[in-house]
Amino acid sequence: MSPVGKYAIGAGAAVLLSLIIFGPGMITLLVILGVVAAPVVGYMMLDPSQRERLKRSRRRGIGH
Repeated sequence: MSPVGKYAIGAGAAVLLSLIIFGPGMITLLVILGVVAAPVVGYMMLDPSQRERLKRSRRRGIGH
């Protein structure tokens, strides 16, 4: 399974657990936004050179 698929399953599990624990409401919406937005904001904060280095490391695989 690809790393993106693993992240998607993890995010889905976090959303499901938040819906079960908190029920419908604003808290659940905030949890979902936090799960989705945190990695996106972190990536967008990188410099273009850092993004390129991250892309290269993903292609090569960590430890190769």
